[in-house]
Amino acid sequence: MAQIPKESIEKVLESTDIVDLIGSYIQLKRAGSQFKANCPFHHEKTPSFTVNPVRQTFHCFGCGKGGDAIAFVREYENLPFTDAVRKLANRSGVLIIEEESNPLADQNRRVRGRLLDLHREAAAFFYEQLLRNPDAAHARSYMTSRGFGREMAERWTVGWMPRNPQVFLDWARARKFTGRELVASGLAGMKVDGNPRAGIFVRFNDRLMFSIRNEIGDVIAFSGRKLNEEQQGGKYINSPETPIFKKSNVLFALDRARASMLKQKSALLCEGQIDAICCHEAGIDHAIATCGTACTQQHARILKRYTSSVVLCYDADNAGIAASEKAFRELIAEGLSAKVVEMPAGDDPDTFLKNHGADAFRELIGNAKEYFDFKLSRARARGALDSAAERAILVNDCVSLLAAMSDVVARDYQINLVASYLQTSASALREAIGKLLAQPRRPEFDRSTANEKLAEKIEPTPVHQIVGWLCHLALSSATAQHFLAEQFETLHEANRWLEGIPLLEKILAAAPDPASHAAVNAFLGSLPESDRLALSAQGSVPSEDSIQAAESTLALLSSTVLQRRDSAVKAALKEPGISRERMMELLQEAKEISSLMRGMGQRHEFDDELPPATFREKAPPWKKWVDRKKGA
Repeated sequence: MAQIPKESIEKVLESTDIVDLIGSYIQLKRAGSQFKANCPFHHEKTPSFTVNPVRQTFHCFGCGKGGDAIAFVREYENLPFTDAVRKLANRSGVLIIEEESNPLADQNRRVRGRLLDLHREAAAFFYEQLLRNPDAAHARSYMTSRGFGREMAERWTVGWMPRNPQVFLDWARARKFTGRELVASGLAGMKVDGNPRAGIFVRFNDRLMFSIRNEIGDVIAFSGRKLNEEQQGGKYINSPETPIFKKSNVLFALDRARASMLKQKSALLCEGQIDAICCHEAGIDHAIATCGTACTQQHARILKRYTSSVVLCYDADNAGIAASEKAFRELIAEGLSAKVVEMPAGDDPDTFLKNHGADAFRELIGNAKEYFDFKLSRARARGALDSAAERAILVNDCVSLLAAMSDVVARDYQINLVASYLQTSASALREAIGKLLAQPRRPEFDRSTANEKLAEKIEPTPVHQIVGWLCHLALSSATAQHFLAEQFETLHEANRWLEGIPLLEKILAAAPDPASHAAVNAFLGSLPESDRLALSAQGSVPSEDSIQAAESTLALLSSTVLQRRDSAVKAALKEPGISRERMMELLQEAKEISSLMRGMGQRHEFDDELPPATFREKAPPWKKWVDRKKGA
């Protein structure tokens, strides 16, 4: 195993001022020749944590923790010794040459270094294209229409990927980046899985490119925003996961928000990257966002390094509310507190800031509700608390969330709040929580004869045919799986209109390797029986061109969603007693849907029919699948 020489460790400590270091994490106050603060490692009201600038050490007289700069970083960020040394070395600009390095580790470091170089230089290339390429005029116009100028593009390294992929490939070749490196970076992909001779494709064509950075500011991925509705794929697509980019480990804008989060003792977690950027541009600089995925346990652990409180600021629609609950569950399990901003219907941080300004948005954040207050007040508003049956469902739901809380004191406070809303006793809730906590976390499924009859009654999870085909592609092709994993926004919107999207999201989140039957089977075995039945009903038909099949099927999915949205709007317009304001909103939505449908060139009813013949001719895998479903 590689070791860091003693001389390098000493040089790192010599180059690090412990007062500056700890002051970047917590607020220090001078006390004579030393500095004092409330200890970050245990709860206290009277400061007992001291930093000695002469000895370059810290010590807490309350909990006993102490040591040098490396010890502080290890303890505060929960890092191994060598990682803490490397972090400080990067901070102070000290070059570390490790001893007894193994060849594999050296190779991985070289690969990582090349990928970081490629991303850094690509970001600069995209930025120059946005500023100077005449073909990027529509991208610059879009930026202007959103209120973004050149200064914002420079601050966030926003750029443009040319419409002609050869422009980017020629640039990469001139910079000595290989096709293998472009594929490894996620900026390109292989046209045919496992066959480099078939060539590569550029992933982001004619898109506005937002740089995604890690905690220390390195560009590690991109998010591309399409600039016209005729483009295939989602509104935003993110780089696939690479050796330097793991979605569950990355929070957009964390490199900019860390200092503010420490100062404000809070983080503002937004749903999208544009929302986070708009917050920062308005001076609300503790805003961050996930990158094309829901909040994960790892996200919560990263946030815990900087704060103990998170304010969730998601869209006010059903999908946003569901995402808030997922985030809340992950945050509370790590001991973080979480509140929810009540966004007005139809608004997100971007639109609210433009319409009402930064001060009004700060007031909205300041009025954020405790999660259970938010959840149950919404339930009361829709009449769910008026029914005993619905209250019983809410009780079970809240018990599950309360049991997930790792902070026992915070849980006890929330129990009283929930009991008041749901007209039940706090003792009954505590008893239910106790029973839930006493159960094994993952009880094994009893496959005895007595339970086989029960299993026979399980119905397959409802899955729309189009979604079923996307599930099959995600399980059979790595290229299609990576492509679909980037379509977060498209799938997020489709969840309201098509059955089975959560099952597809499970596949994309787990990302079993399609090339390994063992990996796919292990994943299928981990699913509930209803999900397994749904996937087995889809069958399996090979696809000669998985990317074309995925893109075509996704286009059909978008068309189907538009058709269902259109039907819902027309039905709402026929409702008696509709107000003028509501009618104008619906007419505006109908106009938008009509425009989108014209742009996609789809005028067919797909909801309850198999794909039309024209589509089947363009996508042979669909035709085979359809014929099999018909029994042909």
